[in-house]
Amino acid sequence: MPIHRPSATRVASAAFVAATATAAVIVAPLPAAFAAPSASAVISEAYGGGGNSGATLTNDFVELANRSASAYSLDGYSLQYLPAAASASSLWQVTPLTGSVAPGGDYLIGEGAGAGGTDALPTVDASGSIAMAAASGTVALVKGSTALTCKTVADCTGDANVVDLLGYGAAVVREGNAAPAATNTTSVARSATGADTDDNAADFTAGAPTPTNSAGQTTGGGTGGGPTGPTAPGPLRIHDIQGDTRVSPVNGQSVVGVPGIVTAVRTTGSVGYWIQDPTPDADPATSEGLFVYTGSTAPTVSVGDSVLVSGKISEYYPGTGTQSVTELSGPLSTTLSTGNALPASVVLDDTTIPDTYTPTADGGSIDPLPLEPTVYSQDFYESIEGMRASVTDARVVGATNTYGEMFVTAKPDENPTKRGGTLYSGYDQQNTGRIEIVSADGSTPTLNVGDELSGTTTGPVDYASFGGYLLAPTAATTGTAVDNGLKPEVTRKQKSDELALATYNVENLDPTDGADKFTRLAQGVVTNLASPDIVTLEEIQDDNGATDDGTVGAEATLTKFTDAIVAAGGPRYSWRYVNPVNDEDGGEPGGNIRQVFLFNPKRVSFVDRASTGDPSTTAVSVVKDKKKQTHLSASPGRIDPSNAAWADSRKPLAGEFVFQGKTVFVIANHFISKGGDDPIHGRFQEPTRSSETQRKLQAEDENAFVDQLLKSDPKAQIVALGDLNDFEFSDAVKTLTDNGDVLTDLINTLPANERYSYVYDGNSQTLDHILTSPSVTDYNYDVVHINSEFADQTSDHDPQVVRIDVNDCGKKAYKPKPHKPSKPAKPSKPSKSGNKK
Repeated sequence: MPIHRPSATRVASAAFVAATATAAVIVAPLPAAFAAPSASAVISEAYGGGGNSGATLTNDFVELANRSASAYSLDGYSLQYLPAAASASSLWQVTPLTGSVAPGGDYLIGEGAGAGGTDALPTVDASGSIAMAAASGTVALVKGSTALTCKTVADCTGDANVVDLLGYGAAVVREGNAAPAATNTTSVARSATGADTDDNAADFTAGAPTPTNSAGQTTGGGTGGGPTGPTAPGPLRIHDIQGDTRVSPVNGQSVVGVPGIVTAVRTTGSVGYWIQDPTPDADPATSEGLFVYTGSTAPTVSVGDSVLVSGKISEYYPGTGTQSVTELSGPLSTTLSTGNALPASVVLDDTTIPDTYTPTADGGSIDPLPLEPTVYSQDFYESIEGMRASVTDARVVGATNTYGEMFVTAKPDENPTKRGGTLYSGYDQQNTGRIEIVSADGSTPTLNVGDELSGTTTGPVDYASFGGYLLAPTAATTGTAVDNGLKPEVTRKQKSDELALATYNVENLDPTDGADKFTRLAQGVVTNLASPDIVTLEEIQDDNGATDDGTVGAEATLTKFTDAIVAAGGPRYSWRYVNPVNDEDGGEPGGNIRQVFLFNPKRVSFVDRASTGDPSTTAVSVVKDKKKQTHLSASPGRIDPSNAAWADSRKPLAGEFVFQGKTVFVIANHFISKGGDDPIHGRFQEPTRSSETQRKLQAEDENAFVDQLLKSDPKAQIVALGDLNDFEFSDAVKTLTDNGDVLTDLINTLPANERYSYVYDGNSQTLDHILTSPSVTDYNYDVVHINSEFADQTSDHDPQVVRIDVNDCGKKAYKPKPHKPSKPAKPSKPSKSGNKK
């Protein structure tokens, strides 16, 4: 990635320090800002002795400079050369140019090579083959690529296409008087003041050649060395680079000599360091911090160094639909002094972070919108991107994951859950206090929800695809880890006359998983769920897991799992399922995940009824027997598997159970995932929840099936449960329940601070549901928190269980309400949780 360094003997920034100044004599933490004397691009150095006797460099070159604050485009331009004493037959030689000269930047044009010399030019920005004379000649920066025809000073300086002209030595064509003659070992370079008086003699001096490209790389000056860092500040400060929107005004351009204090160094992941200007401007929307990306090269700077950095500015988008990180890449840096005090950190709390989450752009990008850091929390974080910020006594609301990421809240009173998390209860109720913690040196402590980082945690503000804005502290700047003792929950055992039904997403379980996963999942069923009578499992993979060889059966997976349950002291469960069609139900490719009924045959019986066709593709229907009793045409059977609503998704599994003489219809679900939705913290606002369209169609289809059951038997006891991949307030879940008229979503019967089964990006939320028909009136419901809040989790979902008294149910009948026309769909609102399965 590009880097840049200005030459000490010619202008490469708006104004340059004297050629005699060195890093050793600049002792202040930061140089002052410098103003640009001219807005035009100019020729800043010319050398024609490349490859000649005594030369170090192998090639001739011409260097351009841009002293303005905006890029100067060279597309369609050319560099042209005319011999010093042009005759009637002399022709201008042309080297076409492309690209642009960055503000305060350089642009290197390599020309003809000689037989001598030892050092090649740094990578050139444009390449030609003109054999320039060492002592005398004329070079011109020309708007256009057609060769000039002028041969006199009057004609050439009067040509509107000539942007700048340099005649050196005995050149006839020049601006004012000719610049000094050069030699095989010297070039002519614009003076340190950067003046452009249209008098070449006044503007240029002779000296050692210092070819510098747009990346700041240079060779020459008799050193024979590689790239060196900048020696003077450029025209731009960090706040100029950051600007007052999400995208830098100099995005894609090279910058030179950006001053700052190194505030943190990141040695893992995206390696680099942060710099911050301790002399901010007066605009709260412009950040004073910047990330310097060094790629695979470990940073050589230290915290507290005062540096000048050159490189290319870019906007890095870490994921689809995300916001970006403004960063400087391919850096060259010069350390001016060490041990400097760090700028004070921005305090993150309920007084500084706005309560409104993000601006909107009618579903479009908010990138170009002016930042309003006192109005929107996402604008606030963007306005301090790269700057030091801190949070004090921060409660953990998202446990440390395998990538060393955790979430804390800077607003402890914002929607707390019963167990210490932060509840997400509506698209319009975003939790603005959440902030991710990702250590810059791999030292993130392992903590659970409800634990604490006591004291102050300080780090630069960064942004990632999962979670959005974050702090990147080091071990030395992270608060003390406090374990507040969160324990996995254990539900009560069902009574003898209660039928216990549970749902559990076991996260891609297959025989290749280690014994520990099977053991811990089994303990969850036996100990934490108290061995329910029926367990619907989601994400049971086929017998060879992700190997995509046509295998679809899951007998080995279920044998291994049920054996583990017995070993944990549980019952010998039986199972029923219907194989998916190979590779047609989504999930991990080759895994063929499906829902499965586990049941304890000593407590409940399953009604086996064979399908009249291929059970994988034949839809189950509602039928009546000769006694007018309602049944399923197949048990187990799949609901409407050929309907496009279920394309690339798991088809609902329906089964008929009998408990103490009562029939209970059970539907196991795993709706399509939220993959493809815009992130809630992304640049598209309001976010598009594209996956919800299909989930709503799935909900409509299953709702129609439930309607058929209830029309056939208004007192039918139905339990629909599983991973619906959507929230209790979503259109999909409301459609499935018919706003609670057909099915009751039991999550809504809990106290508000207990309504969650999944934690994503520090939001405690509901993706898993148990739904019951109107006749199920006597029940006891529990979400059993054993995974989602813990760093050491067996699955990313918490299971749920409902215990129903079937003998005290069935008294309330379903009473269909008159059909009302559907209302037009509302526009999408902020967005997903992020479950990607």
